[in-house]
Amino acid sequence: MSDAIDPVTLAKRLIACPSVTPATGEVFDILEAALVPLGFEVHRFVAGAAPDGPVENLFATRGAGSPHLGFAGHLDVVPAGDGWASDPFVPEERGGVLHGRGAVDMKSSIAAFVAACADIGEHPGTLSFIITGDEEGPATFGTPALIDWMAARGIRPDMILIGEPTSEERLGDVVKIGRRGSVNLWVTVGGTQGHVAYPHRADNPIPRLARVIDALEALHLDDGNDAFQPSNLEITAVETSSNATNVIPGWARAQLNIRFNNLQRGADLVELVRRTAEAAAPGARVEAKISGEAFLTPPGPIHDIVSAAIEAETGLAPRLSTHGGTSDGRFLISLCPVIDFGPPNATMHKLDEAIAIEDLSALRRIYARVIRLALGGA
Repeated sequence: MSDAIDPVTLAKRLIACPSVTPATGEVFDILEAALVPLGFEVHRFVAGAAPDGPVENLFATRGAGSPHLGFAGHLDVVPAGDGWASDPFVPEERGGVLHGRGAVDMKSSIAAFVAACADIGEHPGTLSFIITGDEEGPATFGTPALIDWMAARGIRPDMILIGEPTSEERLGDVVKIGRRGSVNLWVTVGGTQGHVAYPHRADNPIPRLARVIDALEALHLDDGNDAFQPSNLEITAVETSSNATNVIPGWARAQLNIRFNNLQRGADLVELVRRTAEAAAPGARVEAKISGEAFLTPPGPIHDIVSAAIEAETGLAPRLSTHGGTSDGRFLISLCPVIDFGPPNATMHKLDEAIAIEDLSALRRIYARVIRLALGGA
């Protein structure tokens, strides 16, 4: 067995790096320094260019052949925001709880899996880390670039565990076996700018945009299914070319997001929005960016392994869910079955983000069981 690693200490070192997306440099140095003594061969590379890059990524591997268990995650974090009780990038323990940006999403999970790898001995098969610096951002040159890098070298895991924070009320109560897809859209209606006192000399686009919004709000996408909740369309912002009180704007734009289940495809939803907008406001322009398609990992070994490991350590039989936001599983599902499991998510992206020290220690033990069950002989 390798020298033990304290996951709390490693999590603190990772949190102390202000790795707001896209993460580069020091936070990857710390992870690499933890993995190399454990026998991992570490590869780092930078992909892409502005505006969505460059992005730093890391792939590390130990062992050879099948079975191959991959652990995926990200070292980047969202901006801290103002109003923390302590410096978000100075990790602090208070009352058995570790505070800092990334404590939940998801530097502690990475630290726990590294510590789990240190806890096991010789094992058959392969362990790997698939770590990006851009999960919280556009993700254009993050995990997709890692997948391309792996494909070029003939690397394909048999199953992947993602350390995203999935637990809700307590550690181990929920794991994610799929995620809904996401598409962002912008609908722009043109007009003619003018003075509000002379409306006959202008063409106000706002009423036509309002009709588009009404038509979009009236759409019924689906009723969901046994695995997924219904798809939902939400208007997230409205803007115009002018904020002046006495100017009729030259254009008006609505921003919307659709979270959709596996009954839908992103391209079909974009076309639906285009048709709806055109009918309500002829000439309306629609722009779209599909962040990822819905995916579902069907019942199989990865479900059984993660559920058994959780139950052995916590006594809980986890609920299998597809609720919540997206994860990089939307990309990794192209390689093999994927499941997300990590700490309670109540404080992710919030001020004073925090994880209980007890949960971090238990997460290390659960991950070690996952490795043993997935690879055998550890």
